[in-house]
Amino acid sequence: MKFTIQYSRKALSKSIQQMTLLSLFSTIVSNSSAENLSYIQAEQYVLENSYTTQANDALNKASKLQADAVKNLGLPRIDLNVRAYKFHTETDVPLNGVKNNLEQTLSQGVNERVDQWQSQQNIPSTITDPLKDGLAQGIHSGIGLIPDTANVVLEDEVIRPTVSVMMPIYTGGITSTTKQIANLKSERSQLDTKQQQDTQRFEVIRAYFNVQLQQQLLEASRLNLSTMQQHYDNALKFEKQGFISKGQRMQFEVARNNAQRNYQNSVANLQSSQFQLKNLLNKPSVDQLTTPLFVNRQQSQSLDQLLASYPETSSLVRKMHMDTQLANQNIKVQSAAKKPSVFAFGEYSLDQDQNWIVGVAARYNLFSGIDKNKNVQAAELQRYATELLTARTQQEIENVIYKSYTELSSAQQSNQLLQQNEQAAQENLRIQTLSFKEDMGTATQVIDAQNQLSILRAEKALNAYKYVISLATLLQSHGSIDQFKNYVNQSNTDYLH
Repeated sequence: MKFTIQYSRKALSKSIQQMTLLSLFSTIVSNSSAENLSYIQAEQYVLENSYTTQANDALNKASKLQADAVKNLGLPRIDLNVRAYKFHTETDVPLNGVKNNLEQTLSQGVNERVDQWQSQQNIPSTITDPLKDGLAQGIHSGIGLIPDTANVVLEDEVIRPTVSVMMPIYTGGITSTTKQIANLKSERSQLDTKQQQDTQRFEVIRAYFNVQLQQQLLEASRLNLSTMQQHYDNALKFEKQGFISKGQRMQFEVARNNAQRNYQNSVANLQSSQFQLKNLLNKPSVDQLTTPLFVNRQQSQSLDQLLASYPETSSLVRKMHMDTQLANQNIKVQSAAKKPSVFAFGEYSLDQDQNWIVGVAARYNLFSGIDKNKNVQAAELQRYATELLTARTQQEIENVIYKSYTELSSAQQSNQLLQQNEQAAQENLRIQTLSFKEDMGTATQVIDAQNQLSILRAEKALNAYKYVISLATLLQSHGSIDQFKNYVNQSNTDYLH
């Protein structure tokens, strides 16, 4: 039974060594075949090829086209119109008035002729008067044959082309306001694009340096596992030689197993971070990252400078100020709806008749069911709300800037202390190891010293990552995250290779 236990321990030790060597070999092979990828290259690749960038480019072009579409608003509008129609109509026309007029006209004319004939021939009235009565009766009878109404039917087919012109003369300011709104939306779209680019930069920073962090943590856990394995192998020898007890040897075994578990977790975390970066870059594989975690020893800008300058550099603040300008233009639009409009118009017929018409018209709405005064009040309240939201957003940005700056300074100070503590921990591990070999120390002291060194290395990487994220958060809130790449290559910078 004792032989079996020892054999399994040796097999386990050998498998751990093989796993560590295999991991190192895989890393070397992958590094030799992978292409180098710096942070600057990763940022440029995402900004040029991501789906978000392509979508923002399309939206930005759309806003510019919309602004160009209304730049000639206010010029005459010319339309070519063609009307094709066919009509049929029936109506009864009364003829009583016509009959009476016709009868009177004929009777009067006949009487005048008879009177003229009487005077020329000296004919007595006893003869002409009956003649007049007879002729009048005949005319009346003839006119009576005409019906009292006439049924009139009108039918026609018409194709009438015309050219019409309409030009606004006065619109209450809605024409100029519409142009201004389109231009403001185009400028706002550019700010949207810059803000989205800043967001993508922050995502690249977080994903890129998270891979570097996980690699550092993996390396720390690998070194810890390798060292714990050596301690365990030495403990087995000391146990066989009778220098230590079984309980002391088992302490090293537990510590080795914990180191192995941490190593496996580190491998999984690294793979997860690599997948996130690969997915962000939209690449089939992650290249060899060449920009390490870093900590700048000095800050190039003071907190007061950052708080004073962010309103001019922050895309979010500038965009919200532009929203206030759009709200002001909306007030003008609603106010213009209350004013009259004046426009000139004209129309020319292109058919053979060549009819035309020109004129000036004015329109003033008396009632439409919409309370225009309330629309103006609503627009003013929207502008007021936008101003308040802008002020509140600035407060939040100032809080983020202040917090990020203090975290940044804290990470810089911690980096110096961690470097000193790492040297002390290495020396302490060396002393505790010698003390244990000379039977002047315990296994717990060696394990604690080794764990302390491993923890310090992990804390050093975590602190550097905290510095990078705090710097990115600070610059993004300030609106200058595009300057992050300049901090990578600054002098007086500590790198974690």
